[in-house]
This record gives sequence, structure tokens and C-alpha cells, in this order.
Amino acid sequence: MKERNGEHPFGDTGQMILFVLFMIVWVADSFWLEISTFPAASIPLFIRVIIAVVVLIIALMLAKSGHVVAGKENDPGGVVSSGAFGYVRHPLYLGSLLFYVCLTVFTASLLSLGVLVLIFVFYDYIARYEEKLLVSRYGDEYSRYKRNTGKWVPKVGKGKPA
Repeated sequence: MKERNGEHPFGDTGQMILFVLFMIVWVADSFWLEISTFPAASIPLFIRVIIAVVVLIIALMLAKSGHVVAGKENDPGGVVSSGAFGYVRHPLYLGSLLFYVCLTVFTASLLSLGVLVLIFVFYDYIARYEEKLLVSRYGDEYSRYKRNTGKWVPKVGKGKPA
């Protein structure tokens, strides 16, 4: 596979495979087998729903802000540090991860949590690959951005990147 647009060559395919795997495990465990959903008995449904909705709203905000760059046909011409990119370097990936968290919290499926860990490892791998490309393309500008912006969690006290 050939790299395209600064993305890992297996990124989209890997994401789709992991999405299907997660959905199969989540649906099977949450609604059919119920092998690992026993924590749900200890956490009231309304609490799980509130947490899931808040996480989903954050995921959607990150995805919307991240698509500003990803949806453009043209090169943005430099390092983008506005919107969600001012807080985390991979808002689309983080939004996707939070979507999985939302579903996992909703049904309290521990098997889904296990698949989520695998998905996080994959996203972190493709994010590192893409960051190497961005450093080679934008040099010090991207290195400065990396120092000032959290990869997955916003850095506290650093302020917005220049």
C-alpha cells in the first residue's frame, strides 16, 4: 500500500477492520452473550447514559473541528493549530476513540474495553507515523507545535501553540 496525503498506508483499512471487530464484540457481549457486562449491575443506567452522552458530545465536537483540515482538498499550507488542533494533535482520532468509549461505558462491556485498548494502540501507532511525516514536512514549526500541544490529552499551563 502506498502512503497518501500524509496518512499511514494501512490507516483507513486498519480503522475499518477494528471498527467492525469492536462492533461485533460490543453487540455480542452487550446484547446477546453478556459475558463481561456484570459491572452494569453496579452502575445505574442513568449514570452510564449521562457519561456516554457527554463523551459522545465531546467526540462529535472533536470530529467536527478535526474535519476542517481533513476535509480540505488543498494543503492548509502549514501547521494547523486552531480549533481542536489547539488542544490535541489528533482530534479526529481522539473523537473516534471517545466514540468507542461512549459505547463501552453505555453497556459496561469489559470485552469491548479490551478491544478499545487494541484500537488505542493502533491509533497511537498511526499517529506516531503521521507525526514523523509532519516533522519532516514542517520541521521546527511542527516540533514546536508537538511540544506545546498534547497528543491525546491537552497540556495544562502551556497555552495555545503559536
